[in-house]
Order: sequence, then C-alpha cells, then structure tokens
Amino acid sequence: MREVPRHRFVPQSQLAHAYDDRPLPIGEGQTISQPYIVALMTELARVKPGDQVLEIGTGSGYQAAVLAQMGVKLFSIEIIEPLAKRAKATLAALGYSKNVEVRHGDGYAGWPEHAPFHAILVTAAPPTIPEPLKQQLRVGGRLIIPVGKRYQSLLKVTRTEEGFRQETVIPVRFVPMTGEAQGE
Repeated sequence: MREVPRHRFVPQSQLAHAYDDRPLPIGEGQTISQPYIVALMTELARVKPGDQVLEIGTGSGYQAAVLAQMGVKLFSIEIIEPLAKRAKATLAALGYSKNVEVRHGDGYAGWPEHAPFHAILVTAAPPTIPEPLKQQLRVGGRLIIPVGKRYQSLLKVTRTEEGFRQETVIPVRFVPMTGEAQGE
C-alpha cells in the first residue's frame, strides 16, 4: 500500500486528508474506503501474483491499484459512469492498466466471462450476498463483502468442495450497493 499514491485517487479538495485513516468523499455520493479497510479486505482475500480477481465497486480505483500492485489480474466494475471513467484514466496514468480492466455496469451479476475468480472484493453493501458472485468463485476462492442495510458486517465467504463457508469479520459501514441489489 505504501507504493500506491492514495493522493492520486482523491479529489483536489481532499488532498490534505489523502493519507488519513478514514474514508473520504470522491464525488457522486461515494467514498474512498479508509486505508485500514482496504488493507483488511486485501489481506482477507489472500491474493497472490497471477490470481484472477473481481472487484465490484471501482470507485476512485484505489483498491484496484493496491491489488494491481500485488500482481493480480483484476476485473473491476463500477455502476456510476463518471467514476468508472475517472478511475480508468487514473489507473492508466499510473501504469496499472496492464493488470486492471475497468468497465461501467452493474456488478451484482459479476463478470461471468472471466470467472472463476480466486477472489472477489465488493466495496458496496447489498442487503444479502448476490448468488451470482458466489457462483463465480473457484473452489478455494474468497468473497469479501459488506452485507446489510443500516447495520452491516464484513463477511468472508470461501467456496469449498462441499459448498460455502461464511465468516463474519467486523461491523462496517459502506455505501449501499445500487442497481439490481436494490430490488432485494
């Protein structure tokens, strides 16, 4: 994380706070996650170079840059088009575009044409775990996702030969997942 310039992923108005351990507004009613949460989610995902990873909620692109710095092949989906365009441009300017593909769209259904994934990280909270995301994990793969409406928990879901194992990690507060997740 020390190698990723977080200040490049925040608006000019937030530069003085770019390295504070707290979420910051990035426009469009969205936030960049606090560094502690980015580190925790990355650690829980247990990714290694060459892993194929899906991120739902590109936001500013900061989490994507951290994962790309670790050598994964990342597919990231952002539902808010101006954020998707800005993140794609920032990631390209910093040289991460060879490891990261960003697309604008609803991440609820994942990115099936690139599945199965070693890990899936979700940075917006749906009310329940989207079944399509679970199905796009490879055996041994990890889904790191905040779940809930007003009160949320960060969950780690691991796909096993027998099904899925779910662990509650910590209480969290993320922006709600929009799009198809709102219909739940």
